[in-house]
Amino acid sequence: MSLLKVSGLVSYIGLFTILHGIDMEIQPGEAVAILGRNGAGKTTFLRTVMGLVKTRSGTIEYKGQSLVGKPPHKVSKMGIGYCPEDYGVFNELSIEENLILAKHKNDAATAERIAYVLDLFPDLKKAFKRPARTLSGGQRQMLSVGRSLVNSPPLILIDEPSKGLAPVVIEKMSLALKEIARNSTILLVEQNFHMALIVTDRYYIIDEGKTVHNGLMKDLENDKELQHKHLGL
Repeated sequence: MSLLKVSGLVSYIGLFTILHGIDMEIQPGEAVAILGRNGAGKTTFLRTVMGLVKTRSGTIEYKGQSLVGKPPHKVSKMGIGYCPEDYGVFNELSIEENLILAKHKNDAATAERIAYVLDLFPDLKKAFKRPARTLSGGQRQMLSVGRSLVNSPPLILIDEPSKGLAPVVIEKMSLALKEIARNSTILLVEQNFHMALIVTDRYYIIDEGKTVHNGLMKDLENDKELQHKHLGL
């Protein structure tokens, strides 16, 4: 059984239909990139899966269960982690408090998971008691990813983790995501093609709200025509 299966997905914001037909299938243990130009519908797709954007038609199934119509907190508790494009952290709370608030359970396994997050991102360990508003953009992104890991979700949706970051930080984040992918399935929206190459093995391209192509990242790396046509590279 697929971990996530999306068929004929159409979703809308207000009066505007943003997604016009998304088809996608993600297997357990995969790291998959969602690629496309700005405005193609990539972020809206992740938000629709999480229940933040309404589905007009089509299906979204996670472990064989429908996600359509479920509110975000229920989608999260079913086992899907989410790192939004704008970090989604609480600025006035410390790193410690942000991680505690993300917990679904107060047990030993969750405590171990928080320790894992701090080992994965040493910057967070050093600034553990500091308010999130005092962190750099890279550190805030680390905290966003860390929050999504607290409950050990089988599937993590990550939206543009390289956005606004310095090249050296992007490299660190890429390696961290590669490490996370050893134990979780990752669905990564990313404009930085180099990061997508490091982290993911397979891709889907979205154009004007539709899935238009999919395949292996190693093949896309050598297909300059497809890169230019759909990614503007």
